[in-house]
Amino acid sequence: MTPSPLSDEFESHRPRLFGLAYRLLGSAHEAEDAVQDAYLRFSGADRAAIEHPGAWLAKAVTNLCLTRLTSARARREEYPGTWLPEPVATSDGTLGPLESAERREQVSMALLVLLERLTPTERAVYVLREAFGYAHREIADVLALSESNCRQLYRRAAARVAVPEGRFEPAPERQEELLMSFLVAAREGDLAGLEKMLAADVTYWGDGGGKVSAVRRPVEGREKVVRFLVGGAERFAGGLDIVVAEVNGASALVAWAGDVLAAVASFELRDGLITHVRTVTNPDKLSYVQRQLRRS
Repeated sequence: MTPSPLSDEFESHRPRLFGLAYRLLGSAHEAEDAVQDAYLRFSGADRAAIEHPGAWLAKAVTNLCLTRLTSARARREEYPGTWLPEPVATSDGTLGPLESAERREQVSMALLVLLERLTPTERAVYVLREAFGYAHREIADVLALSESNCRQLYRRAAARVAVPEGRFEPAPERQEELLMSFLVAAREGDLAGLEKMLAADVTYWGDGGGKVSAVRRPVEGREKVVRFLVGGAERFAGGLDIVVAEVNGASALVAWAGDVLAAVASFELRDGLITHVRTVTNPDKLSYVQRQLRRS
C-alpha cells in the first residue's frame, strides 16, 4: 500500500514523539502505545484546525502520557521488587541526537529513576523544559496551566532531581574500559579489584519483575555489593555472552543467553567510582532493546 500524506506527515514526527513519550513514561512499550494513540487522534482530527502539526502532536502525546503516568504510579506501587525504567539503546539515534553530556544526561537511567519522584505534571514540565527546550509559555499551553504555575513546578522538579556534585560520565572509550575491567574482576572473583572501582556507598538495584531471579531490595555498601557481584557471577554469568553497548546514552553491559537478551546493567559514576549498578532482567522490559540490538 502507498503511504498516505497523513501517515507520511505523522511519521516525520514519530521519532521526536517517541523520545518525548519515553522520557515521560520510562517505558518504551508504553511510549509506543502513546504515540500510536496520538496518531489515531491525529487521523481523526479536523486537519484545517491544526496549524502546527508538530506542536499539536507533542501536546497530544504529553497529555496521553499524563493519563498513563497516573495509572502507572498505582501499578508500580504493587510491582514485585524494584521498578526500573526500560533500557533503550541510543547509538542508533532512537532518542534523538546525544552529542553533549547534557543531552545524554536527559535519557540516563539515573535521571529516569529520579524522575519517578515527581508528580506527573512536574515530570511533564521538567521534560518539556530540559529535554525539548520549551519556553514556560509553551509549556503552559501544552498543559493548560498558567505560566507562573509552570515556572513554580519547574523549580520544584529541578530541585528534586538535582544531580550530585562530582558525578560525571567519562568519554565512551573510558566507559567501555571501566566496564570491561569491572566484568573481568567480577568473573574472576577479584574482590580487591572490585573494591577499587566501587564507592563506599555503592548500591546495586535489580529488576526482575517477579519473572526471573533478582534481588527484591537494593544491596547497599561496598562490602555487600562486592560479595553479591562475585556470587552472582559464579552462579549466572558463566554461560552468558556479555558485551558493552550504548544504552540510555552511556556504556552498559548487556548479557546474551544465545540469541535472547538476559540482562542490561547500567552504571552511575561519581568521582571516578561506581556509585550505582542497575540491572534489568525482567524479560518484558528487555524485548524492545533486544530488537534494537539485533538490528545493529
